[in-house]
Amino acid sequence: MSTDRIPVMIPWLGEEEARAASAAVLSGWVAQGPRVAAFERAFAERVGAEHAVAVSSCTTALHLSLVALGLGPGDQVVVPSLSFIATANAVRHVGAEPVFADVDPVTGNLTTVTVDAVRTPRTRAVLAVHQGGVPADVHALRAACADWRIPLVEDAACAIGSTAGGKPVGQGALVAAWSFHPRKIVTTGEGGMITTDDAGWAARLRRLREHGMNASAAERHASDKPVLESYLEVGYNYRMTDIQAAVGLVQLGKLDAMITRRRELAARYEALLRDIPGLTPVRDPEHGESNFQSYWVLLEPDFPVGRDDLLAALAAAGVSARRGIMAAHLEPAYAGHHGAPLPVTERISRDSLILPLFHTMTEAQQDRVVAALRAQAAR
Repeated sequence: MSTDRIPVMIPWLGEEEARAASAAVLSGWVAQGPRVAAFERAFAERVGAEHAVAVSSCTTALHLSLVALGLGPGDQVVVPSLSFIATANAVRHVGAEPVFADVDPVTGNLTTVTVDAVRTPRTRAVLAVHQGGVPADVHALRAACADWRIPLVEDAACAIGSTAGGKPVGQGALVAAWSFHPRKIVTTGEGGMITTDDAGWAARLRRLREHGMNASAAERHASDKPVLESYLEVGYNYRMTDIQAAVGLVQLGKLDAMITRRRELAARYEALLRDIPGLTPVRDPEHGESNFQSYWVLLEPDFPVGRDDLLAALAAAGVSARRGIMAAHLEPAYAGHHGAPLPVTERISRDSLILPLFHTMTEAQQDRVVAALRAQAAR
């Protein structure tokens, strides 16, 4: 067994992030404050949105987005089962019912056809995911949702830097939720963001993340007069810290370099894997470009090794791969949750795996990953 293990992901963090975090600590302002506001402005500009609201995670971003839409018990929200379980959980957090739709076999994303197949008179929203950074066809989904008179929420957790129709994912979204978990390209350790073009929504989301207060802590501290805040509605403590935002600002400055390198590595993977029978690598859809936050391959029926055995063989070769995207409807948390058959979802979840891909990955490391795959394909 190799002792030089290749990880599936390494965040690109260094001295610049450390200095930024240290400066935030030394400033004395470590909670939500001026650096959070600066991060929000920079993030909104990057994705082409009018407003950005920083929160504690993408899960809380999704929750607040659904709260802002007024969803609750009796409502249904169409979601993909092929996503991290937080996507469906956010629907349950507001008391609504997630309705699982199948996905496109190439992109792993919802389509207008798969959504329409499970849509009912109780459908109050669609929650589409840009899975693994592969952009969903949001322009088609937005048009369909407009015709159906229901809102489209975008789970863009993995999609910073991806494009759809030549525009950044998130641009033109009614509301989009983002993640800064360490597995994501831009990380703040933990954290999330909501983007929208609606100023009223942004103002309410800022209140909701801070207990429903009409005046934030930053606004109260900035005033030279006493500010007696009011609590306009029941809110939450979903705030981001200035320490996290300081790191996020540095990370945003690296985004272009990270996307360029990841796309170079993804193109090299595709070239190296092309002649291995029984493997279908993820690729750009016709309607956009992926940031390749995750690089997955789908095992075809003629591949000689099953997914779990392949993961074990790669681990023995010193390669840390991961199972592909989960299917939420197959998890114990959703046992007894009835819905339509999801054959494509179950196929992708059962037969896919995520390969190592990170900014500092060397060609030698990539060659080792491919060699380990070839060895199993030759069995």
